[in-house]
Amino acid sequence: MIDEIIQRENYVIAKKLLDAAHSKHQAIASNISNVETPGYKRQDIRTDFAAKLQKLAASDNLKDISQLDPQVITDLQSPAVRSDGNNVQLDQELLKMTENAVQYDYLTKYTANSLKRLKTAITGQVT
Repeated sequence: MIDEIIQRENYVIAKKLLDAAHSKHQAIASNISNVETPGYKRQDIRTDFAAKLQKLAASDNLKDISQLDPQVITDLQSPAVRSDGNNVQLDQELLKMTENAVQYDYLTKYTANSLKRLKTAITGQVT
């Protein structure tokens, strides 16, 4: 029974979005730590991840959603901001990190509240 609840569409999508936020945070952290590395190219998750997730959610195919992974790619399209070819803009990365942290915080609260409601339903006690 619990497996059925945990496999509900909203919960599965929230877990995938948390995975994406985690991967994005790692990519941004790598970008920030390599801001002075000659020739370094910034990383990010694939831009089509959200579109793929949205398409799978619309088709109600939870199996495919659980198999979708956010892939980290190297951004070769952004122009270099330094003469050595590095394309990391520190201010942009810090802004992206803040945005990602807000999204991650929201998703963790959403997921925690879902589990809290499940616990309340099982125990009958509000915590």
